[in-house]
Amino acid sequence: MTTPSEAFLWVKALHLIAVICWFAALFYLPRLYVYHAMSEDEISHQRFQIMERKLYRGIMWPAMIATLVSAHFLVSLGDATQHYHQAHWFYLKVALVGVLIIYHLSCGYYRKKLITNAHYKSHKFWRFFNEFPTIILLAVVILVVVKPQF
Repeated sequence: MTTPSEAFLWVKALHLIAVICWFAALFYLPRLYVYHAMSEDEISHQRFQIMERKLYRGIMWPAMIATLVSAHFLVSLGDATQHYHQAHWFYLKVALVGVLIIYHLSCGYYRKKLITNAHYKSHKFWRFFNEFPTIILLAVVILVVVKPQF
């Protein structure tokens, strides 16, 4: 039988795997948008549309859902010992995850725009857009590891 602390560690491991998968997709999808915006021929446009759809629906969505579900269980299992609800860093992290969800949804919005017009935005826009999750990742990792006291 699994003890509560063992269950917490298993959920934490699953959470980390889900977060890594989600961020890999968040980093890669806008990079595909860069190449999509730079492409000129119809075959390339179709190829990028397929790649973007499979990445967004097949990896990004499941990874985000797994991240959020496992996070819920981590908070439920760990709140008695970790006291998440009393820590300001935790609420800032949750807010940043909310911003990341909005970014995720905007990737889906832009994906649909690129289907009808591959040159909807320039490849330079997508290069800057691609950097946003990196900033969120840095902030979240610092908050979780350092747990600054505000």
